[in-house]
Amino acid sequence: MAVAHDFKTTEAEDGASPDEEAEDEDDRPVPHPSRLRALTRLIRWRRRRWVSKLTARVLAINVLALLILVGGLLYLGQYEERLLQSEMQSLRTEALIFAGALAEGAVVGDFDEPQSLDPRLARNMIRRLYETTDTRTRLFALDGSLIADSRRLGGAGGVVEVAPLVMDYEENPWLREAFDTAYAWITNQMPETKRWPPYEEDATQQAQDYAPVQRALWGYVGQKVWSNPSGGQILGVAVPIQRLRAVLGSVMVTRDTARIDRTVQSLREDILRVFGIAAGITVLLSLYLAGSITRPIRRLAAAAEQVKRGHGRHQAIPDFTGRRDEIGELSGSLRDMTEALWNRMDAIERFAADVAHEIKNPLTSLRSAVETASRIEDREKQRRLMTIIVEDVARLDRLITDISDASRLDAELSRSETESVDIGKILEMLIDLYRTTRQENGPVFALSLRKSRPLVAQGLEGRLVQVFRNLITNAMSFSPPDGRIVLRARRTDSWVEVVIEDEGPGIPQAKLDAIFNRFYTERPVGEKFGTHSGLGLSISKQIVDAHNGRIFAENREDGQGARFTVMIPTVQP
Repeated sequence: MAVAHDFKTTEAEDGASPDEEAEDEDDRPVPHPSRLRALTRLIRWRRRRWVSKLTARVLAINVLALLILVGGLLYLGQYEERLLQSEMQSLRTEALIFAGALAEGAVVGDFDEPQSLDPRLARNMIRRLYETTDTRTRLFALDGSLIADSRRLGGAGGVVEVAPLVMDYEENPWLREAFDTAYAWITNQMPETKRWPPYEEDATQQAQDYAPVQRALWGYVGQKVWSNPSGGQILGVAVPIQRLRAVLGSVMVTRDTARIDRTVQSLREDILRVFGIAAGITVLLSLYLAGSITRPIRRLAAAAEQVKRGHGRHQAIPDFTGRRDEIGELSGSLRDMTEALWNRMDAIERFAADVAHEIKNPLTSLRSAVETASRIEDREKQRRLMTIIVEDVARLDRLITDISDASRLDAELSRSETESVDIGKILEMLIDLYRTTRQENGPVFALSLRKSRPLVAQGLEGRLVQVFRNLITNAMSFSPPDGRIVLRARRTDSWVEVVIEDEGPGIPQAKLDAIFNRFYTERPVGEKFGTHSGLGLSISKQIVDAHNGRIFAENREDGQGARFTVMIPTVQP
C-alpha cells in the first residue's frame, strides 16, 4: 500500500544494514487504522485542485465575453475619427478668422498702390492671437518665406521658442505615470485606422515644406494630418490671406491631438472603471454559479465513492431534489439507483439463501440414501434407496434448471428490446396446444376474447408466453378430473387484462400474496413431493413486473376455484 510505504525508512536514508532495518521494522509501531484513513484523506485532499476545471471554464467563458465587449468599446475608432473631423473643422474656422484679421490689420498700401503684408504688424497680431488659443500659427509670405511663428519670439529666426507649460496636479504622480505607460503600450498595440505621413520641421521653414501652405498660396484652403513623432497626430489647415481677391500670403494653424487623446483616454478610463466593477461582479457570480454546480457534484461523487468502497447502508446519497434542476434530478436518480442496487443485492442474498436451503434438502436426502445403501445388503432395500436417489437427482436437476432460468431472467429482461405483442393470438395458440395434447379426464379449456379493441401490449413475446403457460400449468395441477379452465382477455383503458380461472380447491386466504414468493409451494393433496420447484409463479411475477404490469391472485366469488389476473400495459395509439 502507498500509505504503508510512507512509514518505511530505506537504507539510503538512515544508513542501516538490512538486518538492522528488519529489526527496526519489527519494532516499529503499526499506525492506527484511523490515522491511515486520515492520511489517505489528506493525500486525496492535496491532490484535489484548488479550482475545479468546471469553475475555471465558467470563469473563462464569462470573463472572455466581457473582455471581448470591453475590447470593442476601448477601440473607439469611429469616435476618435469623428473627434478628428470636428477638430479639423474648428481649425479651419480659426484659420479663416486669423486670415481675415491679418487681411484687415497687417496689410499696408492703399487701394491704388501695391499691397503687402507688414511683417512687424503681422507678428504682433499673431502673438496676440496665440495668447487666446493653444493653436500654433505660422504666417508665410507670397514668396514662400516664413514671416511669423507663434512658437518663436524675435522673428522667424528667433532663438526663443514658446512651448505650453504642463502642470501636474496628480496626487499620485507615480501611479498616474505607471497607468499612462501601460495605456500607451496598449494603445500602441491597437491597429491604427489610418497611417499618416510623419511630421518633419526644418530649422528654416519654407512654404514648399507644407503642401497645405502651397495650396493656400494658390488661393485654396489646404489641410493635412501628420503623425506626431512624440505620439498622436498633428492637424494643419492653411488658408490664403486675400485683399481684394489678391493673395498676399498664407496663414497655417496647427494643433496636436493631445486634447483628443486625453478625451479618448478619459473615456477609456471610465470604461475600464465600469469594466473593473463588472468584472468583479462577473467573477463573483461565476464563482457562485460554478460553486452551486461543482459543490453538489463533488458531494454526489464523494457519496458514490463511499457507496462503492463502503460496507453497509450508512453511506447515503445527498438529497438535492429540492433544487428542482438537473442536479436535483441527478441526485434523485442516484438515490433511486442506489436504493435499487441495495434492493437487488438484498434480493440476490435472499435468493442465494433460498437456493442453498432448497438444494440442501435433496442433497441431505441423497447423502443419507447413498450412505445407507453402502451399508445394507438387502436387494429390495437397495432398490428402494436407488429409486430415492434417482428421484433426488431428478429433483436437483429440475431445481437447478429453474434456478438458472430465474437467475438469467433479470439480465435478459434488461437487455432485450420490447415489441408489439398480440395477447389474443398468444392465448389462442396456447389453448389450441393444450386442447390438442389433452389427456383423458384432463381439464377442459374455454377462451373468451373481447376483440372490439386490439389486445396488443408492448413486451417480450417469449416471456409473456412463459407467464401464461406457468399460470395455465398451475391451474391444471389443481383442477379436478374434467374440470373447466376459463381464459378471458379484454382491453381496459391502457391495459390488456387476462384472467385465468380454475375449479380447484382455491388458495388459503392468508397465502394469496405468499404464493408468488420463491420456492413457495402449495400443492394438491396426493401429489408427489418435489414435483415442482416453487419458482413458476415467482418467475411469472418477475416477468410481469419487468413489463410494468401487475399480477395478483384471488379466490372466485362462488368458492369453486382460484382466479389469477395479469395486466400488461398496452401500446399507446
